[in-house]
Amino acid sequence: MGRSGLYIEARIRTDLDELWSRTQDPSQHQRWDLRFTEIHHLPRAEGEPQRFRYAARVLPFLTVAGTGVSAGERERPDGTRTSALRFASPHPLSLLAEGSGYWRYIPDGDGVRFLTGYDYRPRWGGFGALADRFLFRPLMGWATAWSFDRLRLWLERGITPERARTNWLVELLVRILVIALAGTGFGYGNLLQLTGPFAPLFFYAVPLLAVVTLSLALLAPPLSATPAARRCLRTPPTRVRAPRVLRTLEGHR
Repeated sequence: MGRSGLYIEARIRTDLDELWSRTQDPSQHQRWDLRFTEIHHLPRAEGEPQRFRYAARVLPFLTVAGTGVSAGERERPDGTRTSALRFASPHPLSLLAEGSGYWRYIPDGDGVRFLTGYDYRPRWGGFGALADRFLFRPLMGWATAWSFDRLRLWLERGITPERARTNWLVELLVRILVIALAGTGFGYGNLLQLTGPFAPLFFYAVPLLAVVTLSLALLAPPLSATPAARRCLRTPPTRVRAPRVLRTLEGHR
């Protein structure tokens, strides 16, 4: 993986087999992973890696698709599991041209450290490189972390991915409404017309209340039933290397 490769890690209190199923079964994977709209396995010959097709809805009227190949190590001597993949999209409107990545499953007490590392090559030349650096790559990192936390809520608390998305949208809407109200100063302009002994109190207290409310709306932690990217580790605690199984996919797309 390159220096600019993405790294995301979440600790999930769940059974290793259940986590493997929710991430390796395409029908379950596409439910929690915000980056994909569809994932389907393709027919394969005996002894060949598993090929798959994926699609992502970028805009309501635009869906980009690609194909990839994956391989996994379900039983390793140290008790961990690994899955690796290579992928590519020929769609001319897909900024992502090709890439590779891996998932690692590391048992940790009563849970599993579930982590990913991946990188890709953008298209569109210099413009694509700039768009990727300042917009697309940060967005991909956030979407991956948010999806990992949505998966955690599904496994730990039984909150389905669909319900978790609704929780996030509702909380986002509430925050936006609060910010909008705080931005207007709760009708501060009308207070300038107040007279009487309490007018000075309102004159200073309301702007302060608006600032406090705005700060809470922006900085308050998400509710426990709402997925949040901030709950995931975004920097590897130690130097990491791509798993050996990834090299077995060289030459495959």
